[in-house]
Amino acid sequence: MRPNWFVAFPIPAGPWLEAALATAPPGLRRFRAEDLHATLAFLGLVPEENARAGWEVARAAAASIAPVEATLDRVVAMGSLHRWSALSATFGEGNEALAGAIGAQRDAILEVAGARPDTRAPKPHVTIARPTRHTTVAERQAALAWAQALDLGAPRVRIDRLALYTWSEDRRERLFRIVEEVPLGRRG
Repeated sequence: MRPNWFVAFPIPAGPWLEAALATAPPGLRRFRAEDLHATLAFLGLVPEENARAGWEVARAAAASIAPVEATLDRVVAMGSLHRWSALSATFGEGNEALAGAIGAQRDAILEVAGARPDTRAPKPHVTIARPTRHTTVAERQAALAWAQALDLGAPRVRIDRLALYTWSEDRRERLFRIVEEVPLGRRG
């Protein structure tokens, strides 16, 4: 399996996730509660030793990032509108704090890991579903309409950890696994 590394804030799931995904149309791979995260730095195909070097920078930075009380807002398509790659919940409250943390830490983590730079403005989000390889155009349109009409109810989430992720060993069960994690805002 090709490597896939990233540093992210684990996002706690609640009843909102099951309620939202219960109405999802066909053609989507629904994310499990354990897979929810907001990416700080996507490292991608780097070797494990590079990912761990980037993680050490992230681990040190975690002490300077305060835990965030946030709300989840609307669900939007990520990527181009016609060929979007994910349906993700955006943040209402807490968005500025998360975007600030991403903007302040991402470049250093990517550089140390030897990963490709990310020049996009930080856009904190939590992916809840992705199209499959076999999703049809009609299914994509139905999924986009579903996402645009979805009301998550502004659930509150406490973001208080940072983790190094990679692929799960059995992706039929869950997509990702946490390799290491550290609490936010704790020095020493």
